[in-house]
Amino acid sequence: MAVIQKSTLDFCKKLAKNNTREWFNENKPTYEEAKENVKSFQMKLLAELQKIDAIDKHKMYRIYRDVRFSKDKTPYNPDFRLSFSREGAQRRGGYYLRIAPNNSFIACGFWGPEPKDLKLIRSHIAQDAKPLRKVLNAKKFKDTFGTLQGDQV
Repeated sequence: MAVIQKSTLDFCKKLAKNNTREWFNENKPTYEEAKENVKSFQMKLLAELQKIDAIDKHKMYRIYRDVRFSKDKTPYNPDFRLSFSREGAQRRGGYYLRIAPNNSFIACGFWGPEPKDLKLIRSHIAQDAKPLRKVLNAKKFKDTFGTLQGDQV
């Protein structure tokens, strides 16, 4: 499996400290190398995900920030972000990955599910919550991920 190289994370660290157009333009070749490393990782990850799920779309988010309505006017995201969408109307949801020094994370499931999706999720859990509770209460899960955080219904 392709890996994220240390040089890619080093670029992200330097960009976080020097988030200006001038610095970015001077270091664009380094950015291009980091971007290619992440693209390679993305394609390998896609192949692995397709072994266990049906992935329809995948993308790498732009490094350029939309600062029009933001108080933070730094022009670049000092990380790389990937998403993988599941295939078909019955498999909505997906996977999200942020690659950043000391701040990477993976998310999966739904972000702001539509009412019909939320109803379907709740009805599946209501029918039999044991499989979900078994995962959430497993020692290995808690040691790795901790407990559920954020909005919960």
